[in-house]
Amino acid sequence: MAAPKNALSAADAKAAAAKMHRRSRSGCFTCRLRRKKCEEGKPACKACKHLGLRCDYKRPMWWSNGEQRRNQKEAIKNIIKRTQLSKKTTQAPPTVNVNTPPSLCHSMPTSAEVYPEPFSRAPSEGSPYSTGCDFPYTTPEGYFAMPPPPQPMVAHPQYPMFSPYEVDIKTERQIFINGEQTRRDSTISTFSTYQPPPMPNGMSNYPADSWVQQDYFESQSESFTEEPVDFNFFEFPHGPMTPDHETVINVDDCDKYLLTHFFDKVLKLIFPILDANQHGSARADVILPALETNKAYLHCCLSIAATHMKAAEGLNGEQIDSDIVRHRYAAISELCEALGRDENHSQILEATLGMIFFQCSVGRADDALPDIPWHQHFQAGISLVNKLDLPNAVMDLSASGHSQPPFNMALASWIDILGATMIGRLPTFADTYRELNMSSKSAGLAELMGCEDNIMFLISEIACLDVQKAEGINEVVLCKYVEVLANEIGMTEPPHGTVQTCFSTTGAIRPKQLSINITAVFRVAARIYLCSLVPGYEPRQPSICHLVSQFSELVNFIPAGPEGFDRSLAWPLLIAGSASVAASPFRSMFDERCARLSDAADFGSFGRVRGLLNDIWQINDAANARGEYQGVRWRDVMQQKKWDYLLI
Repeated sequence: MAAPKNALSAADAKAAAAKMHRRSRSGCFTCRLRRKKCEEGKPACKACKHLGLRCDYKRPMWWSNGEQRRNQKEAIKNIIKRTQLSKKTTQAPPTVNVNTPPSLCHSMPTSAEVYPEPFSRAPSEGSPYSTGCDFPYTTPEGYFAMPPPPQPMVAHPQYPMFSPYEVDIKTERQIFINGEQTRRDSTISTFSTYQPPPMPNGMSNYPADSWVQQDYFESQSESFTEEPVDFNFFEFPHGPMTPDHETVINVDDCDKYLLTHFFDKVLKLIFPILDANQHGSARADVILPALETNKAYLHCCLSIAATHMKAAEGLNGEQIDSDIVRHRYAAISELCEALGRDENHSQILEATLGMIFFQCSVGRADDALPDIPWHQHFQAGISLVNKLDLPNAVMDLSASGHSQPPFNMALASWIDILGATMIGRLPTFADTYRELNMSSKSAGLAELMGCEDNIMFLISEIACLDVQKAEGINEVVLCKYVEVLANEIGMTEPPHGTVQTCFSTTGAIRPKQLSINITAVFRVAARIYLCSLVPGYEPRQPSICHLVSQFSELVNFIPAGPEGFDRSLAWPLLIAGSASVAASPFRSMFDERCARLSDAADFGSFGRVRGLLNDIWQINDAANARGEYQGVRWRDVMQQKKWDYLLI
């Protein structure tokens, strides 16, 4: 009988089936090795989780060698056998060998997801490669699942057991308090070092094995561009320390508990962006040298530690209040004596800036203990910045051949620009920022606080316009300036798709991408701030609602939670939140991120912004119900509450 017209020959059917079942190039390498279909779940696919296998989406070392690949396949078979046998006999989960490294898989969020916080960084004794450590895989349910139990991997004879794409740089520092060693801190910083093997004449250096060569060329489309490592962001006031330097800090016995609390709880809250860019830099380059040599700075940190204990741990009573006030007074006394001697200006400046900035990480809004307002401290800081000629030092970086801006000038600029918006004054160094912006020079703000310098410089210009509006500038001229600044902001817009996840495929933070994402959030906040200066501004206007919605979407690209970077977004959250109406997606987004921060959402600048926004929304929502849509400004609410805070 003749075959039907539409019937396929055996060869055609085989070819069609092969085409339909073409191996995915995005499945995990474990499933590809087993030649099984991968459902591509992140951070681990269902098959690997079910069988207790390590799930690698990043090209593992054993994939590049035929012999290692066969060994790995045998090891996987043995693990599957043990897993199945264990399920049949005891119905218990497979035993985890704590001597093997954990899975380096991490979820790769999409633009529609809220990104999970990164894994915690810890000293060497808490390193994931240490015996008996507790892996910090505690993340909110629904974001990503627990990674599968680790398994021994087949080692290449010439390489270590760890990923070939990264290198761990271990830095150790001993801390002596009153001559006794009390801490031995070490930090493991992981940096990418992978380079593709050389390809002479377009061929791979791997053994002549067709399947290895095929998958190598496939991997070129799968590779993830790693960010280069830069260890020289700033010129720090104390200069570089030797690796074997022993930090000696002298404190009274009654204050040892405060210093310990500062190291354990407070240090990680300070300069999170700097630490993301250069792991351990805030501690090694800024904090420890100052604690060792600067008494005013030491008393400042002890006072901050006591303030944090009171706010975060609910301590109340005369003792903790006495410690806070005692060390505040001691710090001020040390500063006054140093100013009287008119020497060590750099040390005085770092202590002054510390007293201003550290309060942004601790304390509650209802703290009624006596303190000097931040802007009064900053007046002394301005004088010291000028004595040290730091503005000219930043301007002359290119001409002098140096590329590292002074750290204290970067910190002073951050406080100056955003602090000016708090109190409605001109930024002190506005002319310097204008010249830096015109000459496309950097003050180091992106590396310190996340937002690119050009956006921060434009926020300085908007703050100047804000002051001019308060002084009665002509409305036509005001609108013209608004148009010019809006165009300047528009010129900084990156191409579409630039904002994306700031996690690498191994779960590590990509600092440059994080800065791009934070800059995008600040850019929209700057637009909202600028629009609020236009006569007739109302939060319910469609253009403002669109900006606030855009802001709410962009914030999803910033890691949330206790290990995230919400505390670095206090100012843009205040600006966008004060312009949000009752139905705005901002409010649900903000509530969700506060819930993920848990108790940490109640103190520091973030906690104060949270309280301020709730008051603003209550006032504005009540006014809207009466048909009044102008809205109250956040600065007016701060003045009514007699709040004199720096919300950065």
